[in-house]
Amino acid sequence: MNRALTVTALAGAAWLAKRAIGRRIDAGSPLWPLPALEVPVSGHSPRRWIPALIVSRTEPAHGVLSLTLESADLPDWTPGAHLDVQLPSGLVRQYSLCGDPADRGRYTIAVRLVEDGRGGSREAHAQLVEGTELPVRPPRNRFPLTPAPSYAFVAGGIGITPLLPMLREATAAGAAWTLLYGGRSRASMPFLAELARYGDRVTVVPEDEAGLPDLSALGALGQDTLVYCCGPAPLMAAVEAAAAPAGAPVHLERFAPAAGGGDAKPFTVELRRSGRVVEVAATESALTAVRRELPNTPYSCEQGFCGTCQHRVLAGDIDHRDTLLTDGEHEDSMLLCVSRAASDHLVLDL
Repeated sequence: MNRALTVTALAGAAWLAKRAIGRRIDAGSPLWPLPALEVPVSGHSPRRWIPALIVSRTEPAHGVLSLTLESADLPDWTPGAHLDVQLPSGLVRQYSLCGDPADRGRYTIAVRLVEDGRGGSREAHAQLVEGTELPVRPPRNRFPLTPAPSYAFVAGGIGITPLLPMLREATAAGAAWTLLYGGRSRASMPFLAELARYGDRVTVVPEDEAGLPDLSALGALGQDTLVYCCGPAPLMAAVEAAAAPAGAPVHLERFAPAAGGGDAKPFTVELRRSGRVVEVAATESALTAVRRELPNTPYSCEQGFCGTCQHRVLAGDIDHRDTLLTDGEHEDSMLLCVSRAASDHLVLDL
């Protein structure tokens, strides 16, 4: 009997405690140790990881690694899409899909070795071999191919990767198109053999043979011709300038975040859950400043591509400098690695 009374008393106490906490939450009162806020964006993309298997590794050019991945769970994709890949170290990197969208259950990516980069490409070249399991997230497409009667494609080096599936789609649709493909040398330019089947639609310009590509033809295009360019920032700037007189629409795929509007200014960030305020200098990112107070704040690419450092913004105006988040996500969250405050102060759910 005593045990039954004890169980009943504990159950009643638990119910009363739950009810009291619920009332505090409804009233917006703080709970120890965290305030009563909605569940935060927890510092990682909500998109699920899919285990894929590397079934082929080739080298289509000097310093370029091509990987074919297989999984029964790989979603469909469209030309221009890129893939988040989790390397063995945990680093997350993004690579354009360059295979055939019709080849269900298989993805192909290519990785240029950058010796003085941040380490992702070196790790990929050293450790990604056939038989390795490679987690990936469902593709995103911020560089879609818009239907048009004609296209002018321009690629620089590894920038050919997102354009390859576009060429297939444009050809299948019966559109007129040309490709101007530049690189340091033929030996460094991947997928030349695959491009050869398109004949004189493709113009290959190795810099060591012919100098920089001649972009003057872009200035004579009609507005019904869409320009698609992927490559180094100087090439993309030159393409925009060359196409401007004709008013041809230009679509760009960047390997680095575009510069934000205006000069970077200092601002403060309140970490609401932690009860702290940090100063963000004009010369540093919000991520760097936040990690001084919260060293375990997750991050990866530091370029606004992977979404690992996405966090909810509770108050303040955001200067978004990413090309990853949707308009809806921009309304209440930011990527700490590249975006800043448009106001003097931001409040984060951290």
